[in-house]
Amino acid sequence: MNKIADVVRGLSADGVQQAKSGHPGMPLGAAEIGTVLYSEILQHDPTDPAWPNRDRFVLSAGHASMLLYALLHLTGYDLPMSELKRFRQLGSRTPGHPEYGVTPGVETSTGPLGQGFANAVGLALAEAMLAARFNRPGYNIVEHYTYVLASDGDMMEGISAEAASLAGHWGLAKLICIYDSNRISIEGSTDIAFTESVGDRFRAYGWHVQTVDGHDPQQIISALEAAKAEKTKPSLIIAETIIGRKSPREDSAKSHGEPLGEENVVALKKALNLPEEPFFVPEEVYDFYATKRRAWKMKREQWEELFARWSQEHPDLRAEWDAAFSSAVPEEVLGALPTFEAGSELATRDASGQVLQKIADLIPHLVGGSADLGPSTKTYLEGYDAVQKGDYQGRNLHFGVREHAMGAILNGMALHGGFRVFGSTFLVFVDYMRPTIRMASLMKLPVVYVFTHDSVYVGEDGPTHQPIEQLESLRIIPDVVVMRPADALETRAAWAYALQRIDGPTVLVLTRQKLPTLASKEAAEAGVGRGGYVFRDCSGQPDLVLIATGSEVSLACAAADQLTAEGRRVRVVSMPSRELFLAQDESYQRSVLPDGGRRLIIEAGVTSGWHVLRRPGDAICGINRFGESGPGEQVARHLGLTVENIVAKGRELLR
Repeated sequence: MNKIADVVRGLSADGVQQAKSGHPGMPLGAAEIGTVLYSEILQHDPTDPAWPNRDRFVLSAGHASMLLYALLHLTGYDLPMSELKRFRQLGSRTPGHPEYGVTPGVETSTGPLGQGFANAVGLALAEAMLAARFNRPGYNIVEHYTYVLASDGDMMEGISAEAASLAGHWGLAKLICIYDSNRISIEGSTDIAFTESVGDRFRAYGWHVQTVDGHDPQQIISALEAAKAEKTKPSLIIAETIIGRKSPREDSAKSHGEPLGEENVVALKKALNLPEEPFFVPEEVYDFYATKRRAWKMKREQWEELFARWSQEHPDLRAEWDAAFSSAVPEEVLGALPTFEAGSELATRDASGQVLQKIADLIPHLVGGSADLGPSTKTYLEGYDAVQKGDYQGRNLHFGVREHAMGAILNGMALHGGFRVFGSTFLVFVDYMRPTIRMASLMKLPVVYVFTHDSVYVGEDGPTHQPIEQLESLRIIPDVVVMRPADALETRAAWAYALQRIDGPTVLVLTRQKLPTLASKEAAEAGVGRGGYVFRDCSGQPDLVLIATGSEVSLACAAADQLTAEGRRVRVVSMPSRELFLAQDESYQRSVLPDGGRRLIIEAGVTSGWHVLRRPGDAICGINRFGESGPGEQVARHLGLTVENIVAKGRELLR
């Protein structure tokens, strides 16, 4: 192990040095940890990185990516030496931080510290829930561990505290975190800002905690075996290490985030008894892993034989398995979603709750929950149990008041496979979730977010709880689709779109207050997925087009009625997803928004993003200030969200 660890050190230092960029300190300090995991512990097969029953390894300290790349190369993943030599270069499979979908063997994109740790909680939760659903006596087809390597920085981030608390509460015994405690951060010793007892904190969370010498392979192996023997708690192994181990910059912050320098790399190689030749790997190391690969492949093939026998004995479970791991949503599900009568009044959060309940009844692998707001966001799945420690059959996830961890745990579950996941909170609290939504988009994960209480109509809770800028902040995240439906029928169509989307996250933004059901079912089904459509038309070419989203569509319709009575030709366009509309072809956009006439855009939020549709002579009715505390209708009126104000602005445009 020690010799291989030194080879890993050499490769890591060479990769960073050649790139003239990177973080060599942790790869040098955690080389024994990584070597033990990839040589003696992980259940994996480099020839089949997607094997469902593989152990998951998450490098939460993503800046130490050269450690992971060196190990993936040595163990036989499809990562040739030429890619190690292209570390951090444009178009390489060895980016600065591990990226899901780019490098074989990388389970998640771990950019900001703490994200990977929380993803690992989601991975471990998915394993426990799948095992409860599919394992049968004699057939443990789901039986694997989630390992995460975390740094001092990971332990400082708040998201790790949220996720660790949940992992302890859920008793995720197959989650094992190795904490590389080298006591160095970019600014120097961690003593300047981080002096708590991490071990005591995790014990309080309900974790099993051990401390080892992180440079002693046998101590690491023994601790991992003890962690696997623990059946009721997740495990934290505090591995005390020295950053920049065996280099002239050992135990120095200078080794953290910059290349060692050519002279120091030479000195390191000398200390390791390795030749100065860059990217040197002894043949006996390759031979060692060639033997290991045969054993790993044999174990995977044994599992496949077990899986085949299980499939024959339990064909109904196999059908459920295939459905759970398939991205497709059966057409009968979409056709069976509840519909709503024209003229009825219903908050879109209530309509969403009804639709979600039906989806849950039809899709057994749909699971999710809220940040302690299920009764308000209407996302609790009635008739199904909640997941709790020792009982993972349920489908409702209680995340507590932990939005940030909720987002990252959902990402981990989506990465694992076997579930379609959703999470919910109030729209204003999305600010606690933006990093995890961004990562979901970056990894193209089909997570659905249900954000309710979407505007100043929240009312009495005041400006702290009235979202103003949140809608626009979500829209600017690349590849996030934001849906703000106008009524119950559009909400139904928005859910249908979200279910069918498998290449990224979808956000549903919903009202607390009741709205009239004004859309036609057919028009909503055809138009919502295109982002915008003609909601109510006029005869001939319109003099004025009112473009609105969500609750403001009904205001636009009422204003259109008044203006039409005055002899104006007014079209109302519902635009639940501006980004989807802008992605349509030009001919469709012009069919909805003709070149002639004026446009008045109406939304209860900041107006900045709407300038993309505003031309000279057009106008926007929005809210570019914080709200007020008071009854929702009064607050909206105070801020200009009234039919009268829209009519007045329309008249002004048509002078």
